[in-house]
Formats: sequence, structure tokens, C-alpha cells
Amino acid sequence: MALRMLVAAGYVLSSPVLAQEPDPDPAEGAGVEGRWAGSVVLLTGELPFAVTFERADGVLSATMDIPAQGALGLPLTAVSYDDGRVHFELDAPIGLAVWDGALEGDTIEGEFAQGVLTTSFSVTRADRVEPEPEEPAPYRSEEVSFENGDVRLAGTLTVPEGTGPFPGVVLITGSGPQDRDEVVAGFPIFRVLSDHLTRQGIAVLRYDDRGVGGSSGSVSTSTSADFAGDALAGLARLSEHPDVDPARVGLVGHSEGGIVAPIAASRSEAVRFAVLLAGSTVPGTEILYEQSAAIQRASGVPEDRIAWNTDFQRRLFAALEAGESLEAYREELGAEIREGIENLPEAQRAAISDVDIYVETQIEGQIDRVETPWFRFFLTYDPTEGIRGTRVPVLALFGGLDLQVLVDQNRPPLEDALAGNPDATVQVLPGANHLFHAATTGSPAEYATLERDFVDGFLDTISDWILARFGN
Repeated sequence: MALRMLVAAGYVLSSPVLAQEPDPDPAEGAGVEGRWAGSVVLLTGELPFAVTFERADGVLSATMDIPAQGALGLPLTAVSYDDGRVHFELDAPIGLAVWDGALEGDTIEGEFAQGVLTTSFSVTRADRVEPEPEEPAPYRSEEVSFENGDVRLAGTLTVPEGTGPFPGVVLITGSGPQDRDEVVAGFPIFRVLSDHLTRQGIAVLRYDDRGVGGSSGSVSTSTSADFAGDALAGLARLSEHPDVDPARVGLVGHSEGGIVAPIAASRSEAVRFAVLLAGSTVPGTEILYEQSAAIQRASGVPEDRIAWNTDFQRRLFAALEAGESLEAYREELGAEIREGIENLPEAQRAAISDVDIYVETQIEGQIDRVETPWFRFFLTYDPTEGIRGTRVPVLALFGGLDLQVLVDQNRPPLEDALAGNPDATVQVLPGANHLFHAATTGSPAEYATLERDFVDGFLDTISDWILARFGN
């Protein structure tokens, strides 16, 4: 994640999808159904997003992904398609966002409005063939739940067919509220990974994060250390299954999950191995400086703006750690936003009818987020603490084009922390981004437009490594 000035909400909404009235002519919707990817034009550049339209029983509905903000599967309301016009809305915390456009061929273009801002958007068809398990799947699937203190977690346990007991894994998602499938930019990362591992003879438990789906609690008011407790509770639930061998169970963590898994493994001997996928190995402050600069640079942001952003982050985070008031930083950020507005073309400046309200909304969205318990822990925690305390076999994979967890920054500390581990494997998959998709630049802006599949060898590398050590 990076500190950026964005209009849309950066959190998955908890409000349910509102029931939609059927279109007057259901056949009209045939031209809009499917996945579309594009962007909204904002003050600081373009904000990529993807929207997926579906129809069931004559009712048109839609969801949205905003990968750069970790906002996935957002339910849209007021969804309609009539006589070539497309309309949908997002009830975001900082105000209702409205898209109204026209469909021509494989493009939808039109007006985006949120609060005082009115600008343009454009999306084009981005349908991909999504890997789906063969039907019927050659394994058993069970809905399960388990508790960590007063938090109840809900998930899915898949068990291979045949005679057990089998080795097993618990999957741990990345940052932000994620469901058990860890859907990012329309791709169900953990559902596809779970399907592969189970087909190879490995039982898999994946579960909804706190406050998501069937799970209670809250992500923003919890920390990675709390999530480690969730993972261990899941491991206990997995281990008690009669077809799972508790002596051959481990954790697979992606992104922040790659921080959580070592914390859990250092706490409990029940963890027999750990697989870390694009996990960071330096404190969150260092991750954000490098991540933010790399993503901005890939997006064409001028170097002087990148330098300002990095300096602002450093000073803001230092003040936060020292317990100082952040009021001065609110004022500085406001001045920066105002300067950006003044430098806009006249047409874009005119689209902001109330600059004061717009600026205040942006400040609140940026500063308030860093004061959550999750963010405070993330900024200061050194992931090598958990890694050094992990004595079990470890497989760590990085994407060579990952701009969120950069290889050059994170691989050396990881290898140093694993120096005393007799069974540690660190591997970089060239051409892969943070999601282990084949990428061009590695920027999150690409996520919604890439083929929704993993790079060659990713899945087999994980299953082969586990089975070589814990297979029958």
C-alpha cells in the first residue's frame, strides 16, 4: 500500500448489495455483461478499476475492483443498461460515486462524479478465461468455522479423495479485508491455489479475514500479530480432521500473510513448514518508501513529486511513532493538494465546485488511515523477528517484477534471517508481479488487465516442495 491522494474509498464496504429492479428488456444487458477494465481521470493521474456485470433471473448486478487501494469485490448499486446507456454507483465512505456512460462497441465512456468532483472515465472489455476447477472436483469440500478468542472465523476445507491422512496447509491472505478466495482484480488467488494443492494430495483450509464474509472482528483494529493467532486457530482446526496428519501441516502466506506465517511458526511447534509468497522482510516504513516510489515511477510521476511524497511519508511516520500531533501534516498535505489543483488545466479545475470540501475529504482519507492499530503495527514491525524464530522448512517466492514487495529490497534480509535454517529455499520467478501473474511493468495498475492465471511453474513449485518433504 502507498500514501496517495485518491478519490474512491480504499476499504471493502460492509453494506450489502441492494436488490436491483430487472431491466425493461433483459436482452438489452447482453451487450454489457462481463468484465471491463479502465480508469477514472483524477488530479494525480488515472485511477485504474475494473467492473464486472452479471445477470441472474433477469436482474443486472455488478461489482468493482480498485486494486491500487486494495478494494476488491465492491458491490455496486443502481446498475442499469438501457438503450446503450450504462449506469452504476458505489456507496463509498467519502461520498456516493456515480458512473454514467455510453456503450459503443467494446468501450464504455462517460462521466464520473463523486462529491464536488466531476470528471471522465473509460473502460474496455477485459474478459479473460478464468481457471475454474473441473466439475465435479476430485476432492471433498467442507464449510468449517473456528475461534480465536472472541473472534469467529469461517472458511472452506478441501480434502483429497482417497485414503489419508494427508499433509495440510492453511492459507493466509494479504493486507486489507480479504475473503477466503483472496480475490484480486477478479482473480481468485486462493481458490485456484487451493484447487491445485488439493488435487496434488494436500488438504487446504482457507478462511475469510476478520469482518469479511462469515467471520467476525475487524481487520483495521487488529494487527499482524492477531492474524497469527487466527492462523494457528485455523491450523488446529485443520489438524483435528481425521484425514489430516497433524505432523505434516504448515502455513502458506501471501503478501502480509508472508509476515503473519513466520510469527505463527515462531510461536507454535504445531507449524511444521512455511511457504512465504511475496512476503516483506523489512519494516513497513521502508516497504512504503520503496513501493510508493516504484509504483509512481512506473506511472510516469515526475521525480520531484516522488521525492516530495517520500519525504512527507518519512516525516509523517516519524511523528506518528513519536506520538506527536499530526495536525501540521494535515495542513501540509492540504497545501500540496491545493497546489495540485491550481496546476490543473482549466476544465479540470472547474470540475471541482468546492475546493475546501474536496481538500478536507482527501486529508481525512489519508491521515486517518495511518492512525489505525493495523497501520501502526505494520510501520514498525520487523518481519525478520518471526523469520529468525522459524526453525522449520521454509520456501520463499518473489515475483521478479513485483513493485509492492521489491526483490532487491526484501531478498537479502530474508536470506540473512534464514542463514541458520538448514532447509530454506528462496526463489525469484522472473516476469511475475505481486500476484504472481505474468506482468509487463509489475504495477498494480496492470492487475485488472492481465491474464487471470499464474506464471508458469508457480503452482508446481509450491506443491512439489511440500510433497518432497511431507508427502507419503
